Parts: sequence; C-alpha cells; structure tokens
Amino acid sequence: MQYTHDLTDAEWQLIHFCFPKPAQTGRPREHTYRELLNAMFYVVRTACQWRNLPKDFAPWRTVYHYFRLWKRTKLWVQIHTHLREHLRQVDGRQRQATAGIIDSQSVKSTECSDERGYDAGKKVNGRKRHVLVDTLGLVLLILVLPANIQDRDAARQLLEKFFGQPARRRVKHIWADGGYAGALVAWARKCWRCTVEIVKRTEAHVFKVLPRRWVVERTFGWLGRYRRLNRDYERQATTGETMVYLAMIRLMLARLGKP
Repeated sequence: MQYTHDLTDAEWQLIHFCFPKPAQTGRPREHTYRELLNAMFYVVRTACQWRNLPKDFAPWRTVYHYFRLWKRTKLWVQIHTHLREHLRQVDGRQRQATAGIIDSQSVKSTECSDERGYDAGKKVNGRKRHVLVDTLGLVLLILVLPANIQDRDAARQLLEKFFGQPARRRVKHIWADGGYAGALVAWARKCWRCTVEIVKRTEAHVFKVLPRRWVVERTFGWLGRYRRLNRDYERQATTGETMVYLAMIRLMLARLGKP
C-alpha cells in the first residue's frame, strides 16, 4: 500500500548513498532502507505509536531499532546537513550559511519525559525547542530543553554547541527577538565574533511582519504539519531533536525531488 509520505524514486536517489552498504556475510536483509525510512516518516507525520505501525511496514521493533541506531551514529544529522547544503546551492546560495535567526517554541510534553519544566510566559508545562535557522528557514541546529529555562540562557548552550565546530563559525550575524536581549549580545560578540541583532515589536497587539523574524516562525509552521511534533512525546530530549531533523529531511526531500 502506498502512503502520501512514501519516498519517490527521485527522492530516494538523493540520499541512498548515505546509508551503510549491505554486509557481504550473514543473513540477507529482509527490509530495505527505503522501507524503513517510509515507516519512520509515517510515524513523524501521523504521530503514530511505534507499536501501532500498520502491517504494511516492517515490524515496529526493526524500524525502531534502526531509528535509534542512526540517532546514535549521528546519521540523521549528516543526512540533514547534506540536504540543507544541497538545497541552498539549488536556491543559488553558498553551501554554508553566514547569517541566521534564533527563536524558541514551547510545547507540552507527556508524563514520560525525563526532564520538563513550566514556561510561565506561555503557560506550558513541557519542553522548549530552541532553533537556529538560516535565512531560508532551514534548520542549522535544534536544542530541546525544559521549558523553564530562559531563552537567553538556552541560547548560550545552543550557540556554544553550534560554534563548537569550526566549519560553523562562518555565521557572523543572528537576528533574535527581545527575549534574547542583554548579556547574550556582548557574549556572542566577544566569544564568537558574531553580531546578535534584536528585532523588537514597534506596536503591541498589532499584527505586523517583523524583519527576518518571520523566517523562523514559518519554520515552526512547517514543523506543525508533522503531528508528532505538535506535542513532545519523547522520553529523551535528544529523541525530540531527532524528530525535528526527520521532519526537515522529509520536507527538503519533497522540495528537491520535484521534477
């Protein structure tokens, strides 16, 4: 049975070489990597539980095993980076971004979450996704933390993790909202030679498209189409981050696979 999220031949050709080659010895593989990917995309798109995967897919234990394996080996991040750089080149941009936008999104979590907190501003008991995107709205880095951590404190952790790799230090300008104002601006300039520009609202309770900030809000809108992300169902925060990467991988494949 075909599902709307299943990979087309053109989409599969974009990433098939990223997966390990079949072993020369041992029992032949029963399910292809493409089948496993289709099952994982079904989970993130429909918010289906692993145990309730339709019988059209591989056994749920097999699908979940490879999901965890590729999370542990960072394969999801590698595929996401490859597709983002490819899509930027198709759009006429440089492979590496030089500017970005940072923002956060509070989501409710379930009782199984190992860490969660209460966001008094949004009245949400759960976790907060801190996202750094490029000017196209493609995710550069995602960090999931308890919702009670302030944005400016979480931004330090996000930027330290992001700039920890020399290849990412080409980003020299970041736009942010008023929640990131304060010591973060001077800290980013001193430690990473990166300028943080605060874009504030000029009028309260009036809808107005703010420069650059609308880009990351659009990214949150894209993620909202994947029902697994409407609430944080994951026990570990790193699994929640992987689900965001998985959703963005499917979104970028759909764009690049168009005829």
